Amino acid sequence: MKAVDRLAPEHEHEFEAAPGLPEPLPAGEHIVWQGRPRPLAMARQALWLDGIAVYFAALLVWRLAEGQLDGESAGTTALALARMLMPMSLATGLLLGLGWLMARTTLYTLTSRRVVMRIGVVLGITYNLPLSHIATARLKPHRDGTGDLALVLTGGDRIAYLHLWPHVRPWHLKSTEPSLRALPDAAVAAERLTQAWLAVRAEQGRQAVSSMQPSLQPSLQTSPSVPSPSSAPSSPNPVPDRHGLLTT
Repeated sequence: MKAVDRLAPEHEHEFEAAPGLPEPLPAGEHIVWQGRPRPLAMARQALWLDGIAVYFAALLVWRLAEGQLDGESAGTTALALARMLMPMSLATGLLLGLGWLMARTTLYTLTSRRVVMRIGVVLGITYNLPLSHIATARLKPHRDGTGDLALVLTGGDRIAYLHLWPHVRPWHLKSTEPSLRALPDAAVAAERLTQAWLAVRAEQGRQAVSSMQPSLQPSLQTSPSVPSPSSAPSSPNPVPDRHGLLTT
């Protein structure tokens, strides 16, 4: 009997109608793009791995300089640095592991009508963001080749910052912007999102025009005729203006 890995993504989300989608898509709607964060980039950007690594390195340099100034032996200094490296390495490993878990359990899906974000390491949750509720999007490229795609929602549509983190634009606490983080093909995702958004807007415009046509037709037929200037009765007594000139 073949062993089954219950921790594999296909078994963790085996009740999904399709990968990243909790329910089947309506008729006429199709998947345009799918992607997930790059694990190392997720740890560096969302968990501040680079900043923490710089902080650890500064502590090691400070301890080395302190040992040299105090006249410590090389063995004593090396032992002190080794003791510091142990918890630092553990913390770095935890951050890398957490970044990997975040990327592994995340799947972003762009359809012809919506953006679906399946996120969550312990408790998975899926957010459904219709393209008609997206006002604009912001693409932020990073030096490592990845990028973030932040979505600005229209009207009063808001999702709590902590519910979205780390899949949210950093530090925008009041007006939260759901974000597709650390995408290896962020430019492609942005282009596909733009095309789908424009298509939805064009469809909304056609529907608005078609809904207005039946109401406009009767008004054109029953609107009273406006007399031409030549048929309008002339005033028998023109009223002079305050400068003494006659009005036309």
